[in-house]
Amino acid sequence: MSEIKKEEIQQEVFDLYDYFVHGHIDRRDFMNRLSAYAVGGMTVMSLMSFLNPDYKTTVQIDPNDPRIVSKYITYPSPKGGGEMKALLSMPAEFKGKLGGVVVVHENRGLNPYIEDVGRRAALAGFVSIAPDALTPLGGYPGTDDEGRTMQAKRDRIEMLEDFIAAYEYVQKHEKCNGKVGVVGFCFGGWISNMMAVRIPDLAASVPYYGGQPTVEDVSKIKAPLLIHYAELDTRVNEGWANYETALKANNKDYVMHMYPKVNHGFHNDSTPRFDKDAAELSWNRTVEFFKAKLK
Repeated sequence: MSEIKKEEIQQEVFDLYDYFVHGHIDRRDFMNRLSAYAVGGMTVMSLMSFLNPDYKTTVQIDPNDPRIVSKYITYPSPKGGGEMKALLSMPAEFKGKLGGVVVVHENRGLNPYIEDVGRRAALAGFVSIAPDALTPLGGYPGTDDEGRTMQAKRDRIEMLEDFIAAYEYVQKHEKCNGKVGVVGFCFGGWISNMMAVRIPDLAASVPYYGGQPTVEDVSKIKAPLLIHYAELDTRVNEGWANYETALKANNKDYVMHMYPKVNHGFHNDSTPRFDKDAAELSWNRTVEFFKAKLK
């Protein structure tokens, strides 16, 4: 990270960054607006450097950690007869079979942060699969900016089908007990909600700050939900009231946690939006939820 400190940054900068990375403004507009906050010793470029992810120092689980087995695999894509790339991870030693977890990335492909989350899920005692929705376009390109541009070219319903195919792959894996859940972040949160809509036997769904399904689709949900939201994420949170009303009206099994004073992306430890306390609490809740539902 740069020398800029998180507490020096106004909330409007994080809101502006959120609008940029989710395609509501283009790079030129973002840079122009960001210049208003480049005061004192800060420059636009130093602010950009501060906001961009740091993958060099934030990996929690080394890819070669002896406690897990982690490798890239491919599985059939339902669209076009091709194959999807994914990171498959599981504990190195265990008896019997384990529950499965599909880990769904944000709107930028399978980056190092999401790969790390896949390994964390394995270390917690699950067979995890973390697909790369950018596979048909060549895969995650190495930077999130390029990844966002690439992912915007894909149809999100087709991507949903690819993640449903990942669920089917891990459910049938010889090391899986057949019970599979999903956890996803941002775009992946929407995918997690929609997999609950689409898959009758999904065992658990954990959307992090994800877009909500339509009110009409809520009646189709069978899986229990553990929903994580960030208090400062007004863009995504505005859909919660209608979602909650529909969940209650349809007697769905759900728990929602609203994490105070944190931003969209608070679980992502590679960016300054990361909040250590909220990230750890939400992940501990997620692991316990999966342990209860996937056994």
